[in-house]
Amino acid sequence: MKENLYLNGGLAIINYNAAYPRSEKDLLSSADFANFLRNFIDYAKENLEDIYLYVLNGKTPREATFEMTKLLRQMIVLELDEIDSCYLNDKEKLLDFIEELYDFWKNHQRFSIINAGKGMAIQESSFVAADSAFNNLIRSLYRNVEEKVLGRKNSVYRQMQAGTNAAVAIRGNATKLSDTYHALKDIPFIDSIMLRTPMILHPKSNKRTGMFTERDTNPISEFTGNRHEWFCYPAKIGSLLAFIYFHRDFISSAVSLGNLFELANEDECRQKPDLICLFGNEDGKDQTTFYYDQAEDIWVGCVSYNERIEYFGYIKKMSLTLHNLAQMAKGWLPIHGAFVNITLKSGKRKGIMLMGDSGAGKSESIEALKALGHDKIKDIEVVFDDMGTIHIEHGIPYGQGTEIGAFIRLDDLDPGTPYRDMDRSIFMNPESNNARVITPAAPYDIVATNHKIDLFAYANNYDDKLGLHQFEDLEEAKATCVEGKRMALGTTQEVGISTTYFANPFGPMQKQDICGPLIDEVFQCLRDNNVFVGEIYTHLGFSKENREGLQIAAQQLLEFIEKD
Repeated sequence: MKENLYLNGGLAIINYNAAYPRSEKDLLSSADFANFLRNFIDYAKENLEDIYLYVLNGKTPREATFEMTKLLRQMIVLELDEIDSCYLNDKEKLLDFIEELYDFWKNHQRFSIINAGKGMAIQESSFVAADSAFNNLIRSLYRNVEEKVLGRKNSVYRQMQAGTNAAVAIRGNATKLSDTYHALKDIPFIDSIMLRTPMILHPKSNKRTGMFTERDTNPISEFTGNRHEWFCYPAKIGSLLAFIYFHRDFISSAVSLGNLFELANEDECRQKPDLICLFGNEDGKDQTTFYYDQAEDIWVGCVSYNERIEYFGYIKKMSLTLHNLAQMAKGWLPIHGAFVNITLKSGKRKGIMLMGDSGAGKSESIEALKALGHDKIKDIEVVFDDMGTIHIEHGIPYGQGTEIGAFIRLDDLDPGTPYRDMDRSIFMNPESNNARVITPAAPYDIVATNHKIDLFAYANNYDDKLGLHQFEDLEEAKATCVEGKRMALGTTQEVGISTTYFANPFGPMQKQDICGPLIDEVFQCLRDNNVFVGEIYTHLGFSKENREGLQIAAQQLLEFIEKD
């Protein structure tokens, strides 16, 4: 990244490699602060008329920026009665200006970037310490000028995130990519991430639309990025290695991956990836597509640059679609669902896998089970909360996961649930419909390990039946799962009764010819191993508020776990 400070709408990215302010004087004397102040004046013109007129005071915006910056520099070393400035004639308006300027900064999604191990401006500091110091600097500057105008100290101090929401350390990476992917060679990799949690983000979009479709040509041929505007999040998705390249305008989504996918280390990143995602490619096509590079054995996804893809579901589901396509090619069956190992205080342990599309009640059923069995359950080990796989080894079906975290609708959880782990969570548009939280769920070692399956159930949110039902006919079980029926609740673009092939629009639907035989093989293996195959009736298609049906289903799940 070339710029010291990159501003684009509500996004701010600070490049510590280019410049790092060590003092209030350094900050206020920088061209970056002047640029930011000028942006605020333009914002005030449209949104804060009184502040705009006060700051201009008969000057041009350029002159006002110079004069206000000069005043702020003077205020950090002089008393107000020693300063000659027209802005001091109305201290109440000056205080309003300071508050609004501070809020304008805090309302940005703020990130810092630094080269790992060789910071040009802060060689002696780690990126965490450097970012913490910057956070303290911004907060201290605000307090100093505010208290000087007030003429007194504050009585209450709030230690808020005044600097950035997150910090990213980057490095170069010598990948094993061929010349076909030469355009990606110099793009820096994320080495470490520091999240200031709970992190609250406000992406421009809060819903995913459209489908991921296959294309005939490799999207790398239309890649428009460069090392100044693009970065790579190297992720371990299940047992696969993914290089997720992203445009800096979508850094909030990419950084949020830190709570969802295990970050691959430097040694792992020297390997050839199984998956490549180009996220935010300025190809002018407004598409979400994928391609299989047979010669390199790499699945490549491409999401065109558009404001709507700032919704986290795009980067998550594109990555998982590529994972599922690659796993199906290996003979693994992707499962859109949830899988937990429940250990009771009595010592009994069962692996519970629930399958269903968005809004079917997978996570809700697990949460209801947790609440109902809190006095009987010793431990709940999460293997996956959204996407996993079933594969067969030596005639036994095993489940594995993909994610170390969960991306969950707040409305799908009991009121207190989002706050249990809020100190580690990322909240997205918490005040709006379809508000989401990304919270850690399981260590990678658990996610990428084989787990025995004792119960496999389709989450049915549209029938008025109650409890848990076991299929006697294996063909009926497969037909129910393949139909993928649900009452859609508007979490994507769908509302009302809908069907999706195998309840999974992220790979299986696109490659039904490959997925079909895998379904036959896996379901027969489940039956041969005496796994309970059935349906769980969640009733969530009728009412999100009335959870009586969900409670009955959870009760029968608990009874199943208690059985010998």
